[in-house]
Amino acid sequence: MQGTFRMIRGRSSRAGARARLLATAVFIGAATVSTPFLLPAYAQVFSFSNVVVEGNVRVDPATILAYAGISRGDAVSAAALNDAYQRIVNSGLFETVEVIPQDSTLLIRVQEYPIVNVINFEGNKRLKDEQLAEIVQSESRRVYSPSMAESDAATIAEAYRVSGRLAATVTPKIIRRSENRVDLVFEVTEGRVVEIERLSFVGNRAFSDRRLRQVLETKQAGFLRNLIKRDTFVAERLEVDKQVLTEFYLSRGYIDFQVTDASAEVSRERDATFVTFTIREGLPYTVGNISTVSEIEGVDAAEFEAVQKIRTGQTYTPLLIDNNITRMETLALKKGLNFVRVEPRITRNDRGQAVDIEFAIVRGERVFVERIDIEGNATTLDQVIRRQFRTVEGDPFNPREIRQSAERIRALGFFSDAQVDAQPGSAPDQVVVNVDVEEQPTGSLSFGLSYSVASGTGFNIGFSETNFLGRGQRLSLSLSSGTDSQNSSFSFTEPALLGRELSFSVGAYYRTSDNENAVYDTRNIGFTTGIGFPLGEQSNIDLRLRLSEDRLSDYGGDSPILIAESALGALRTVSLGYTYEYDTRITGLNPKGGVLLRFGQDFAGLGGDTKYVLTNALALAETRILNEEVAIRAIFEGGVLTSLGDNTSRATERFFGNGKIRGFELNGIGPRDLGATDQDALGGNLFAVARFEADFPLGLPEEYGISGGAFLDVGSVWSLDNNAGLGGPVDDSFIPRATIGLSVFWNTPIGPLRFNFSQALKKEDYDKEQTFDLTISTKF
Repeated sequence: MQGTFRMIRGRSSRAGARARLLATAVFIGAATVSTPFLLPAYAQVFSFSNVVVEGNVRVDPATILAYAGISRGDAVSAAALNDAYQRIVNSGLFETVEVIPQDSTLLIRVQEYPIVNVINFEGNKRLKDEQLAEIVQSESRRVYSPSMAESDAATIAEAYRVSGRLAATVTPKIIRRSENRVDLVFEVTEGRVVEIERLSFVGNRAFSDRRLRQVLETKQAGFLRNLIKRDTFVAERLEVDKQVLTEFYLSRGYIDFQVTDASAEVSRERDATFVTFTIREGLPYTVGNISTVSEIEGVDAAEFEAVQKIRTGQTYTPLLIDNNITRMETLALKKGLNFVRVEPRITRNDRGQAVDIEFAIVRGERVFVERIDIEGNATTLDQVIRRQFRTVEGDPFNPREIRQSAERIRALGFFSDAQVDAQPGSAPDQVVVNVDVEEQPTGSLSFGLSYSVASGTGFNIGFSETNFLGRGQRLSLSLSSGTDSQNSSFSFTEPALLGRELSFSVGAYYRTSDNENAVYDTRNIGFTTGIGFPLGEQSNIDLRLRLSEDRLSDYGGDSPILIAESALGALRTVSLGYTYEYDTRITGLNPKGGVLLRFGQDFAGLGGDTKYVLTNALALAETRILNEEVAIRAIFEGGVLTSLGDNTSRATERFFGNGKIRGFELNGIGPRDLGATDQDALGGNLFAVARFEADFPLGLPEEYGISGGAFLDVGSVWSLDNNAGLGGPVDDSFIPRATIGLSVFWNTPIGPLRFNFSQALKKEDYDKEQTFDLTISTKF
């Protein structure tokens, strides 16, 4: 910004210079002779009968005079003129300003800032013009502001910094056009991405660097550095990593753990960083003596002790204590005891590395929730956030419940950030709960190709939205096609029917196969609906109704069993079912693993053509050993299909063990009609399998995302309602199969891949073995 301030007097400049020299000499002489003769100096005062404004085009003269604050006829000092000049300059409307006294006239000459014609970005490749246009404040057809342009340049540089390009520079420039217009150009020099070349730790003894790197959000750069974005250095992510590390150690009993420093050093070329976490582990502690006392008259501590789920010798974690406090405070609410708090009083036993805990039942402050304010949710409805609170306006204020509500809001997955805090209300006994969220995308549209050894090459199209219309509802559509099969499905879930912890779901599917691992075709059409609700902290149950039509056709073999089943054509099924699930992994009390139990049954025969009871069960246990470097897992799974009345099962209903026992092709095991020319697998009414797995590091840099595994599978498929084969009875007895193998896991940007190399230890001659398999790795 430029500006001048000139005082013009009624004499020439040369005469003025001589006068100033003479005045100076007189002043010095007078001061030398006698100080008492000095007289006070008075500032020059102006008075203007006229004020003239020049150079303005868009800004009204009255507006400029209002900024100046000078009225006609007022006595104005030089300082006041300077203040007027500064006010006009600070308005931000003018490129140059001159304030010139001319006898009784004050001339204010201005040059307005130009209008922005267009805004261009040059040199940007990683961030598109559209992305940059959304974050700058400068706009076309608005007055150009140098300060705003500089601020926009800083904003663009920050956007590059967040994406890991610390060396990016942005320079705003203007190109002058006619009619006081300019083109605003942001010249961008992107620089290279600053990747994390090395993640290291200082002070860790209990856990290796490899194990701790698995915990962090930040990752080291590997050979997939152009695809993996978590290896880009982002300074803000270090704070998240520090919190994650702290939670990791606290959940394992290290109560004194601290991250003393998290530093990042940039290489000389500014294209790589070296991040070091300095930590102090301390020692792991377990739970010592446990006691419960009541400091409220009439409240029995024994009742509250009965709901605790904590034992001596258990690993001490803050989450364990918090969950038990929640159980006891929930009991207090059920008993109608408001403002009851449970205080954990901790006593350390450093010699035994134990923590003695006393749960004290005390009377809390009488504070109520005045209201709950929600901000930042442009798409998500308020009710979706509010139903994560167990507290409503007017209820007693419970700080622990507010913290848990905040965790539930974050767990929705709808927000990149969610902050919940309590502020004083309109009265001393009132608080206002503030919820500030930042939304993130919740939908996805995918197009892709897929490949598997069994199904060959296929394509898939999918759409999913976890926050449909901002109501927290889940919607998904998918269509996939393989070499011999097509599959399409639809599902919709309302997680809070009638505002309660009751989910409602509806879905449909259409599947066809054309001689896929068999010499017959199948078509399955179905509609499902159901409800689900929790039974406890770690358990839930789903109830469902299924209407379906299953068709087995175009059988080209000579097995009398499949000929009879194919002749039945399309059969309709109406079934009611349920699934109970108990999962200790969801609470996180045991960070090393947990247990999953699942049991379900479907009862067909309420209508349609089929009558049977289908039972499925699964039990899983997993943990980590060897300083949590190795994960071991045991899975037991089984199923029973029981036909009712004079009905017999069909191949579309029976088990084939596909995916249950590795090392065999689809439809590769189970009873077969060996007398038939095709010898197709018939499936079985019963199946059982035990799978034992171990996942472990291979010694490769963990940023590659490659690890190893080993497995042992033992199981079988057996039992038929009709075993009258072409050459005699089919052997449908229990014949166990066993395979052993090694796996390679690779976490890639397109998804987790699993390569299985297997060898059958026990099999039948007619089984179809598959020694290599490539699949998408899944978890239960």
